[in-house]
Amino acid sequence: MTFAPEWLALRETADARARSAGLVEIVRETLVNRTPLTIRDLGCGTGSMGRWLAGRLGGAQHWVLHDRDPRLLALAEAGMNAVENVTAETREGDLTTLRAADLAGADLLTCSALLDLLTADEVNALAAASVEAHVPALFTLSVAGRVEFDPADPLDVAFQDAFNAHQRRVVDGRRLLGPDAPAVAEEAFRALGATVHTAPSPWRTHGDALQAEWLKGWVGAAVEQEPALATEAADYLRRRSTVSAVVHHVDLLAIPGAV
Repeated sequence: MTFAPEWLALRETADARARSAGLVEIVRETLVNRTPLTIRDLGCGTGSMGRWLAGRLGGAQHWVLHDRDPRLLALAEAGMNAVENVTAETREGDLTTLRAADLAGADLLTCSALLDLLTADEVNALAAASVEAHVPALFTLSVAGRVEFDPADPLDVAFQDAFNAHQRRVVDGRRLLGPDAPAVAEEAFRALGATVHTAPSPWRTHGDALQAEWLKGWVGAAVEQEPALATEAADYLRRRSTVSAVVHHVDLLAIPGAV
């Protein structure tokens, strides 16, 4: 699955506002006195996670940027190398094959808006790699499966349920986790003895460009999953485009023992 740079740019400000600053403080306390930090960013896109996190961590850092899309990697590398006290390199390929040995020398594993695109086996493998390598993991903006509109609409639940089912669909033989991802990740890390912290990271929008673009995709996915909703889609999209919306996500920080 690939994403347009324009979409990633549109959501970057909302992502930055939503992510949990409290979890970053725990990361800082965990990694205190480590310098330079080596951070592996999975599914880095254009590097928005790095741009958000680097300054909050402070000090010298080296980012290893992982993605399947060479266009996005080039943008991410250029952007991160422009950040003060930061250097970056890229790794193109399938990040789901990462194992503990691949994380040697890393101080932190990060990702943003990624876990819901993985399978349970892939999330379990990432958790195992993190814990075995003794590398803390900060996974942000996982879809929680809940959207609140104000005012509510009688069709909100139907579109939400259809979208969530679409997020859990089978793609190339892989059953995606969708909104089940935060719970699966938390369970996987806890089962391996890691300390897990979670925090809400909601988008809050009100008739802006992000809401318009997100809503088109959200409604479109719901209709793809439940074609019967197609007759309601245009009017529903119009009604929902100008109201307040809270799109819920979850941030997760897992700290293996003996970090």
